[in-house]
Amino acid sequence: MWLCMGGVRQRLRLNMSDTAPLAWSGTSDKGSYYRLYAGYVVALFATGIATVALALFAFDLAGEDSGAIIGTALSLKMLAYVLAAPVVTVLTDRIPRKALLIGLDVVRAASLLLLPFVTQVWHIYALVFVFALASATFGFVYLAIVPYLLGSEEDYTRSLARSRIAAELETSVSPLLAAGLMVLLATKGLFVLAAGAFVLSALLVKAARIPRHLTTRQGGVWEKLFRGPRLFVAVPVFRAVIALDMAVALASAMVMVNTVVLVQGFLHLDRDALALAFFAFGLGSIIGAVLMPALLARVSERRLIFFGAALLCLGLALGAAQTRLFGLLALWALLGFGAAWVLTPVTYLIRRLAAPADLQTLFVAQMTIANLCLLVAYPLAGWLGASLGLRLTFLILAGLTALATLIAARLWPPDAAVAT
Repeated sequence: MWLCMGGVRQRLRLNMSDTAPLAWSGTSDKGSYYRLYAGYVVALFATGIATVALALFAFDLAGEDSGAIIGTALSLKMLAYVLAAPVVTVLTDRIPRKALLIGLDVVRAASLLLLPFVTQVWHIYALVFVFALASATFGFVYLAIVPYLLGSEEDYTRSLARSRIAAELETSVSPLLAAGLMVLLATKGLFVLAAGAFVLSALLVKAARIPRHLTTRQGGVWEKLFRGPRLFVAVPVFRAVIALDMAVALASAMVMVNTVVLVQGFLHLDRDALALAFFAFGLGSIIGAVLMPALLARVSERRLIFFGAALLCLGLALGAAQTRLFGLLALWALLGFGAAWVLTPVTYLIRRLAAPADLQTLFVAQMTIANLCLLVAYPLAGWLGASLGLRLTFLILAGLTALATLIAARLWPPDAAVAT
C-alpha cells in the first residue's frame, strides 16, 4: 500500500511540473488592480458592519436567546467557507471572472436587504449561509485574479501585504464604524448601508479590466475539487504549509477565544482593556504585513515563515507568565507579527510555485485547510481554558504550536528550492 501511495505522490509531483509556474510578465495593470482591491476592501468593511447589524437584529428577534442564534449563524459561516465555497468555486470556474464577482456582490446585497423582513430564525440561518457562501467564493476568486493583474514580484508581494492589512482593519475598525453609525441609523438602516456598499464594490469590479477566464485544468468537478487537497498532501512543501496553518490556528484561537477571559476574568479589567487587547493583535499583524515586502526582498519566504512560527511559539510560552495588561498587549502584538509572517508569505509561495492551471485550485485549498485548522483550534482553546486554566492552556498550545512548526521544518528542509 505504501508503494502505491508513493507512486501516486510521484505522479502528482510530475503533474505539477509539466506546466511552468505563472511567469512574471513585467507589465502590471495597476489601475484595474486598485479598482478590484478597492472593491475587496469596501466589501470587507460592509461585511463587518453587517455582522454587527445581525447581532442587533437577532436580539430584537429573540431577546436573551440571541446568543444561540449568533453562535449558530457563525458556525454556518464557517461551514460555508470550509465545505460549500470550494464546491461553488469549482462549479463556476467557466463563468467570466468579472461577471462572477459582480454577481456575488449582488447576492450579498440582496441577502442583507432581505434580512430585516424575515420572521423566522431559520430564515436568518439560510440568508447568513448564502451571504457567507458568496463572501468566501468572492475571496477565493479575488486571490486567483490578482496574480494576473500584477506583472512583477515586488508588486505582487505588496498586494499580499495590502490584503492582510485590509483583513485586520476590517476586524478592528468595522465594529467601531458600526457603533458610530448606530447613532444615526436603526438596524434596518445598517443593513441598507451595507447592501449599498456591496453595490459600490460591484461597480468598482465592473470598472476593472479582468481576464474573462483564468487558466484552469480540464477535468470533471470531483477531479478539480480534490486536486488542491491532493497536491497539498502529495507535495512536501505544501504538506509543511498544512502544519504551519495549524500553528497559526492554535495561536489565533488563544487570542480570539480566551482574550475575554484573560482581560475580564483573570485581570479583572473593563471592556476598554478588552478592546485594547484585540487592537494589539490586529496592530501587530498590520505592522508585520507592512514590513513583509521589505523583508522578503532580503530573506527567503521560508526563513520569514519559520521566524514567524517561532514568534508564535515564544508568545504562547511567555503567556503563561503574564499577570499585567501591558505584558498581555505586548504578547498579543507579538502573536500578530507571527501570524502575519507565516500566513501572508504562504500565498506568495503558492503564486511562485504553482502552475497557472493549479493557481486558483491551490488558493482555494489553502484557505479551506486554514479554516479547517481553525475549526479544530477554536474548541480546543476554549475547552482547555475552561478545564485546565489559562496558564496551562498557554503552555499546551505553545507545545502543540512548536510541534507543528517542527513537523513543517522536517517536511520543508532548507535546501528545498521548489515544490516538486
